[in-house]
Amino acid sequence: MEEELMGAAPEHFEAYVRDMFSLKEADAKMYSPLVLAYIGDAVYELIIRTIVVNRGNCPVNRMHQKSSSFVKASAQAELIHQIMEELTEEERAIYKRGRNAKSATAAKHATIADYRAATGFEALIGYLYLHGEKERLIELVGHALQKKGVLDTRKGNTYEI
Repeated sequence: MEEELMGAAPEHFEAYVRDMFSLKEADAKMYSPLVLAYIGDAVYELIIRTIVVNRGNCPVNRMHQKSSSFVKASAQAELIHQIMEELTEEERAIYKRGRNAKSATAAKHATIADYRAATGFEALIGYLYLHGEKERLIELVGHALQKKGVLDTRKGNTYEI
């Protein structure tokens, strides 16, 4: 089984992690919106960092600055507004649950509205990730970056990142 998972397609990454660490399979619908946002934050940051690293070698501090400009609350709020019309009814409901969740953490460098919108965005990303909908997750992030003018998903080119 380990050999099968080692050579498995990327969509089986979580299955590999679950198997290697004897973890149970997650039911995304059972998690609170803040837990979904917690994992969604990490998944989204990994996507952005992957894009930044793929642009080529440069000082790590510069990579961090580029990544940070896309993962900060105001940028995430802008992205979710870019794709709101593309969301299904279920996705919109997950976003709203995340946006409306009462967090013990306060926004440090963002407006409350941006912070809440970003939390909703991260909750949606987390839900899609845990629900196994990686293609949809990448599609939505790609469309948002494309609408922002930093990614041409048809050619895989990045412009500003």
